Amino acid sequence: MERKYNMKISGKKVAVILVVLLAILAPIFWQLFLTVPKNFPSGSMVKIEKGLSLSRVSSGLEKSGIIKQKWAFYFLARLSGKADEIKYGDYVFKEPLSVLGVMKKITRGDFGVKPVKVIILEGSISGDIAEVFEDFENFDKDVFLKKTKELEGYLFPDTYFFSPGVETEEIIKTMTDNFKNKVGETNRDTVIMASLIEKEAPAGDDRKIISGILWKRLEIGMPLQVDAVFPYITGKKGEKVLLDDLKIDSPYNTYLNKGLPPGPIGNPGLDAIDAALRPKESPYLYYLHGKNGKTYFAKTFAEHLRNKEKYLR
Repeated sequence: MERKYNMKISGKKVAVILVVLLAILAPIFWQLFLTVPKNFPSGSMVKIEKGLSLSRVSSGLEKSGIIKQKWAFYFLARLSGKADEIKYGDYVFKEPLSVLGVMKKITRGDFGVKPVKVIILEGSISGDIAEVFEDFENFDKDVFLKKTKELEGYLFPDTYFFSPGVETEEIIKTMTDNFKNKVGETNRDTVIMASLIEKEAPAGDDRKIISGILWKRLEIGMPLQVDAVFPYITGKKGEKVLLDDLKIDSPYNTYLNKGLPPGPIGNPGLDAIDAALRPKESPYLYYLHGKNGKTYFAKTFAEHLRNKEKYLR
Protein backbone atom coordinates (compact mmCIF):
# COMPACT_ATOMS: atom_id res chain seq x y z
CA MET A 1 0.00 0.00 0.00
CA GLU A 2 2.86 2.36 0.85
CA ARG A 3 4.41 1.83 -2.61
CA LYS A 4 1.15 2.76 -4.41
CA TYR A 5 0.83 5.93 -2.32
CA ASN A 6 4.36 7.00 -3.29
CA MET A 7 3.62 6.37 -6.97
CA LYS A 8 0.54 8.61 -6.80
CA ILE A 9 2.57 11.38 -5.22
CA SER A 10 5.24 10.97 -7.88
CA GLY A 11 2.62 11.16 -10.62
CA LYS A 12 1.24 14.40 -9.22
CA LYS A 13 4.73 15.86 -9.11
CA VAL A 14 5.29 14.97 -12.77
CA ALA A 15 2.02 16.61 -13.72
CA VAL A 16 2.95 19.77 -11.84
CA ILE A 17 6.36 19.85 -13.50
CA LEU A 18 4.76 19.48 -16.93
CA VAL A 19 2.33 22.31 -16.25
CA VAL A 20 5.17 24.55 -15.09
CA LEU A 21 7.26 23.68 -18.14
CA LEU A 22 4.31 24.37 -20.42
CA ALA A 23 3.73 27.71 -18.72
CA ILE A 24 7.39 28.60 -19.30
CA LEU A 25 7.69 27.29 -22.84
CA ALA A 26 4.37 28.52 -24.25
CA PRO A 27 5.39 32.21 -24.29
CA ILE A 28 8.75 31.25 -25.78
CA PHE A 29 7.05 29.19 -28.50
CA TRP A 30 4.65 32.05 -29.16
CA GLN A 31 7.48 34.56 -29.38
CA LEU A 32 9.62 32.42 -31.69
CA PHE A 33 7.07 30.86 -34.04
CA LEU A 34 3.84 32.84 -33.92
CA THR A 35 4.88 36.49 -33.81
CA VAL A 36 6.11 38.56 -36.76
CA PRO A 37 9.19 40.82 -36.98
CA LYS A 38 8.41 44.45 -36.11
CA ASN A 39 10.04 45.65 -39.32
CA PHE A 40 8.62 42.93 -41.58
CA PRO A 41 9.32 44.00 -45.21
CA SER A 42 5.73 43.78 -46.50
CA GLY A 43 5.50 43.82 -50.29
CA SER A 44 9.05 42.58 -50.78
CA MET A 45 10.11 39.72 -53.05
CA VAL A 46 12.45 36.99 -51.84
CA LYS A 47 14.11 34.50 -54.16
CA ILE A 48 14.64 30.94 -52.94
CA GLU A 49 17.02 29.39 -55.42
CA LYS A 50 16.77 25.78 -56.48
CA GLY A 51 19.23 23.47 -54.74
CA LEU A 52 19.75 25.59 -51.61
CA SER A 53 20.10 23.70 -48.33
CA LEU A 54 17.63 24.30 -45.51
CA SER A 55 20.35 26.13 -43.63
CA ARG A 56 20.96 28.55 -46.50
CA VAL A 57 17.22 29.07 -47.03
CA SER A 58 16.89 29.91 -43.32
CA SER A 59 19.80 32.35 -43.48
CA GLY A 60 18.40 34.03 -46.57
CA LEU A 61 15.00 34.55 -44.94
CA GLU A 62 16.64 36.06 -41.85
CA LYS A 63 18.83 38.35 -43.96
CA SER A 64 15.75 39.56 -45.85
CA GLY A 65 13.98 40.38 -42.59
CA ILE A 66 11.21 37.86 -43.23
CA ILE A 67 12.07 35.95 -40.04
CA LYS A 68 13.82 37.06 -36.85
CA GLN A 69 15.85 33.95 -36.06
CA LYS A 70 17.09 31.60 -38.78
CA TRP A 71 17.49 28.71 -36.34
CA ALA A 72 13.79 29.01 -35.37
CA PHE A 73 12.77 28.42 -38.99
CA TYR A 74 15.33 25.63 -39.37
CA PHE A 75 14.13 23.91 -36.18
CA LEU A 76 10.44 24.21 -37.12
CA ALA A 77 11.03 22.85 -40.63
CA ARG A 78 12.90 19.84 -39.23
CA LEU A 79 10.45 19.24 -36.40
CA SER A 80 7.41 19.36 -38.73
CA GLY A 81 9.00 17.16 -41.39
CA LYS A 82 8.60 19.92 -44.00
CA ALA A 83 12.30 20.47 -44.70
CA ASP A 84 12.17 18.60 -48.01
CA GLU A 85 8.92 20.22 -49.18
CA ILE A 86 10.24 23.74 -49.82
CA LYS A 87 9.21 25.00 -53.28
CA TYR A 88 11.84 27.11 -54.97
CA GLY A 89 11.12 30.38 -56.78
CA ASP A 90 10.28 34.04 -56.24
CA TYR A 91 7.95 34.79 -53.30
CA VAL A 92 6.08 38.02 -52.71
CA PHE A 93 5.32 38.67 -49.04
CA LYS A 94 2.36 41.07 -49.18
CA GLU A 95 1.69 41.07 -45.44
CA PRO A 96 3.57 40.18 -42.22
CA LEU A 97 3.83 36.49 -41.42
CA SER A 98 5.09 34.49 -38.46
CA VAL A 99 7.77 31.84 -38.87
CA LEU A 100 4.99 29.26 -39.00
CA GLY A 101 3.19 31.29 -41.68
CA VAL A 102 6.38 31.66 -43.73
CA MET A 103 7.00 27.92 -43.60
CA LYS A 104 3.44 27.15 -44.74
CA LYS A 105 3.79 29.63 -47.60
CA ILE A 106 7.01 28.27 -49.06
CA THR A 107 6.17 24.59 -48.57
CA ARG A 108 2.83 25.06 -50.34
CA GLY A 109 4.38 27.04 -53.19
CA ASP A 110 2.18 30.05 -52.46
CA PHE A 111 4.35 32.47 -54.43
CA GLY A 112 1.97 35.40 -54.12
CA VAL A 113 2.38 36.33 -57.79
CA LYS A 114 -0.14 36.30 -60.63
CA PRO A 115 -0.36 32.85 -62.24
CA VAL A 116 0.55 32.43 -65.90
CA LYS A 117 -2.12 31.20 -68.32
CA VAL A 118 -0.91 28.20 -70.31
CA ILE A 119 -2.85 26.62 -73.19
CA ILE A 120 -1.93 23.07 -74.20
CA LEU A 121 -3.50 22.19 -77.55
CA GLU A 122 -5.17 18.88 -78.32
CA GLY A 123 -2.75 16.48 -79.97
CA SER A 124 0.37 18.15 -78.55
CA ILE A 125 3.27 15.77 -77.97
CA SER A 126 5.45 16.02 -74.86
CA GLY A 127 8.12 17.90 -76.84
CA ASP A 128 5.57 20.55 -77.84
CA ILE A 129 4.46 20.91 -74.22
CA ALA A 130 8.06 21.28 -73.04
CA GLU A 131 8.49 24.25 -75.41
CA VAL A 132 5.47 25.99 -73.84
CA PHE A 133 7.16 25.94 -70.41
CA GLU A 134 10.70 26.85 -71.50
CA ASP A 135 10.46 30.37 -70.05
CA PHE A 136 9.40 29.15 -66.60
CA GLU A 137 12.26 29.70 -64.18
CA ASN A 138 12.28 26.29 -62.49
CA PHE A 139 11.30 24.23 -65.53
CA ASP A 140 13.83 21.63 -66.61
CA LYS A 141 13.14 20.43 -70.16
CA ASP A 142 15.38 17.35 -69.92
CA VAL A 143 13.73 16.24 -66.68
CA PHE A 144 10.28 16.82 -68.18
CA LEU A 145 11.00 14.77 -71.32
CA LYS A 146 12.56 11.98 -69.28
CA LYS A 147 9.68 11.74 -66.80
CA THR A 148 6.96 12.00 -69.47
CA LYS A 149 8.48 9.41 -71.79
CA GLU A 150 5.89 6.86 -70.68
CA LEU A 151 3.15 9.45 -70.13
CA GLU A 152 2.50 10.46 -73.75
CA GLY A 153 -1.27 10.45 -74.16
CA TYR A 154 -1.94 11.20 -70.49
CA LEU A 155 -0.78 14.85 -70.34
CA PHE A 156 -4.26 16.27 -70.69
CA PRO A 157 -4.56 19.20 -73.12
CA ASP A 158 -6.36 22.06 -71.42
CA THR A 159 -6.04 25.66 -70.22
CA TYR A 160 -3.92 25.84 -67.07
CA PHE A 161 -2.80 28.53 -64.65
CA PHE A 162 0.65 27.96 -63.19
CA SER A 163 2.81 30.01 -60.87
CA PRO A 164 5.94 31.35 -62.61
CA GLY A 165 8.01 29.39 -60.09
CA VAL A 166 6.23 26.06 -60.56
CA GLU A 167 8.45 22.98 -60.45
CA THR A 168 8.70 20.53 -63.37
CA GLU A 169 7.26 17.65 -61.35
CA GLU A 170 4.26 19.77 -60.31
CA ILE A 171 3.45 20.50 -63.97
CA ILE A 172 3.49 16.79 -64.79
CA LYS A 173 1.36 15.90 -61.77
CA THR A 174 -1.18 18.63 -62.54
CA MET A 175 -1.62 17.47 -66.14
CA THR A 176 -1.84 13.75 -65.36
CA ASP A 177 -4.23 14.41 -62.45
CA ASN A 178 -6.37 16.44 -64.85
CA PHE A 179 -6.48 13.45 -67.21
CA LYS A 180 -7.69 11.23 -64.38
CA ASN A 181 -10.34 13.77 -63.35
CA LYS A 182 -11.64 14.50 -66.86
CA VAL A 183 -11.29 11.07 -68.48
CA GLY A 184 -11.26 8.56 -65.63
CA GLU A 185 -10.13 4.97 -66.00
CA THR A 186 -9.45 4.26 -69.69
CA ASN A 187 -7.48 1.39 -71.18
CA ARG A 188 -4.29 2.15 -73.07
CA ASP A 189 -5.61 0.94 -76.45
CA THR A 190 -8.35 3.56 -76.26
CA VAL A 191 -5.82 6.32 -75.52
CA ILE A 192 -3.63 5.20 -78.44
CA MET A 193 -6.62 5.13 -80.79
CA ALA A 194 -7.77 8.54 -79.53
CA SER A 195 -4.32 9.98 -80.26
CA LEU A 196 -4.56 8.71 -83.84
CA ILE A 197 -8.05 10.13 -84.28
CA GLU A 198 -6.96 13.48 -82.81
CA LYS A 199 -4.36 13.91 -85.54
CA GLU A 200 -6.11 12.02 -88.34
CA ALA A 201 -9.57 13.55 -88.27
CA PRO A 202 -10.78 17.11 -87.71
CA ALA A 203 -13.23 17.63 -84.86
CA GLY A 204 -16.81 16.82 -85.79
CA ASP A 205 -19.20 13.96 -86.44
CA ASP A 206 -16.82 12.34 -88.94
CA ARG A 207 -14.47 11.43 -86.10
CA LYS A 208 -16.77 8.71 -84.80
CA ILE A 209 -17.19 7.23 -88.30
CA ILE A 210 -13.41 7.22 -88.77
CA SER A 211 -13.07 5.66 -85.31
CA GLY A 212 -15.44 2.89 -86.40
CA ILE A 213 -13.40 2.34 -89.56
CA LEU A 214 -10.10 2.09 -87.67
CA TRP A 215 -11.49 -0.29 -85.05
CA LYS A 216 -12.95 -2.38 -87.92
CA ARG A 217 -9.56 -2.52 -89.66
CA LEU A 218 -8.03 -3.81 -86.43
CA GLU A 219 -10.73 -6.45 -86.12
CA ILE A 220 -10.23 -7.83 -89.63
CA GLY A 221 -6.43 -7.70 -89.43
CA MET A 222 -6.01 -4.86 -91.92
CA PRO A 223 -3.19 -2.30 -91.40
CA LEU A 224 -4.57 0.95 -90.02
CA GLN A 225 -2.78 3.02 -92.70
CA VAL A 226 -2.96 6.23 -90.68
CA ASP A 227 -0.87 9.03 -92.17
CA ALA A 228 -0.86 11.02 -88.93
CA VAL A 229 1.86 8.79 -87.45
CA PHE A 230 4.58 10.04 -89.78
CA PRO A 231 5.15 13.52 -88.29
CA TYR A 232 5.52 11.72 -84.95
CA ILE A 233 8.04 9.29 -86.48
CA THR A 234 10.08 11.85 -88.41
CA GLY A 235 9.64 14.87 -86.16
CA LYS A 236 8.73 16.94 -89.24
CA LYS A 237 5.58 18.98 -88.72
CA GLY A 238 3.25 20.20 -91.43
CA GLU A 239 4.99 18.38 -94.26
CA LYS A 240 3.12 16.26 -96.77
CA VAL A 241 3.47 12.51 -96.31
CA LEU A 242 5.55 11.09 -99.16
CA LEU A 243 5.58 7.58 -100.60
CA ASP A 244 9.07 7.05 -99.17
CA ASP A 245 7.69 7.81 -95.69
CA LEU A 246 5.40 4.80 -95.97
CA LYS A 247 8.51 2.57 -96.08
CA ILE A 248 10.09 3.93 -92.87
CA ASP A 249 11.08 1.07 -90.56
CA SER A 250 9.33 2.03 -87.33
CA PRO A 251 6.93 0.23 -84.97
CA TYR A 252 4.72 3.33 -85.37
CA ASN A 253 4.43 2.84 -89.16
CA THR A 254 0.79 1.78 -89.55
CA TYR A 255 1.33 0.82 -93.19
CA LEU A 256 4.06 -1.75 -92.52
CA ASN A 257 2.67 -3.02 -89.20
CA LYS A 258 -0.75 -4.35 -88.31
CA GLY A 259 -2.40 -3.41 -85.05
CA LEU A 260 -2.09 -0.29 -82.95
CA PRO A 261 1.23 1.56 -82.59
CA PRO A 262 3.14 0.77 -79.37
CA GLY A 263 2.01 4.04 -77.78
CA PRO A 264 0.05 7.26 -78.29
CA ILE A 265 1.36 9.72 -80.89
CA GLY A 266 0.21 12.73 -78.87
CA ASN A 267 -2.09 13.82 -76.09
CA PRO A 268 -5.74 13.64 -77.22
CA GLY A 269 -8.57 15.82 -76.01
CA LEU A 270 -11.99 14.76 -74.78
CA ASP A 271 -13.61 14.83 -78.22
CA ALA A 272 -11.09 12.38 -79.68
CA ILE A 273 -11.26 10.16 -76.60
CA ASP A 274 -15.05 10.13 -76.84
CA ALA A 275 -14.80 9.15 -80.53
CA ALA A 276 -12.44 6.29 -79.65
CA LEU A 277 -14.81 5.09 -76.92
CA ARG A 278 -18.00 5.48 -79.00
CA PRO A 279 -17.20 4.58 -82.62
CA LYS A 280 -20.01 4.83 -85.14
CA GLU A 281 -20.76 1.76 -87.23
CA SER A 282 -20.83 2.25 -90.99
CA PRO A 283 -20.44 0.19 -94.18
CA TYR A 284 -17.20 2.04 -94.96
CA LEU A 285 -13.65 0.77 -94.84
CA TYR A 286 -11.84 3.72 -96.45
CA TYR A 287 -11.79 7.49 -96.09
CA LEU A 288 -9.83 10.51 -97.25
CA HIS A 289 -9.83 14.25 -96.59
CA GLY A 290 -10.43 16.24 -99.76
CA LYS A 291 -8.69 19.49 -100.59
CA ASN A 292 -11.89 21.27 -99.60
CA GLY A 293 -11.56 19.89 -96.05
CA LYS A 294 -14.48 17.50 -96.40
CA THR A 295 -14.15 13.78 -95.56
CA TYR A 296 -15.13 11.27 -98.25
CA PHE A 297 -15.89 7.66 -97.35
CA ALA A 298 -15.79 4.51 -99.48
CA LYS A 299 -16.93 0.92 -99.06
CA THR A 300 -14.39 -0.59 -101.46
CA PHE A 301 -10.82 0.15 -102.47
CA ALA A 302 -11.94 0.81 -106.04
CA GLU A 303 -14.38 3.44 -104.79
CA HIS A 304 -11.61 4.89 -102.61
CA LEU A 305 -9.34 5.24 -105.65
CA ARG A 306 -12.09 7.08 -107.52
CA ASN A 307 -12.46 9.45 -104.55
CA LYS A 308 -8.71 10.07 -104.65
CA GLU A 309 -8.85 10.91 -108.33
CA LYS A 310 -11.84 13.18 -107.86
CA TYR A 311 -11.03 15.01 -104.63
CA LEU A 312 -7.23 15.04 -104.33
CA ARG A 313 -6.21 15.97 -107.88
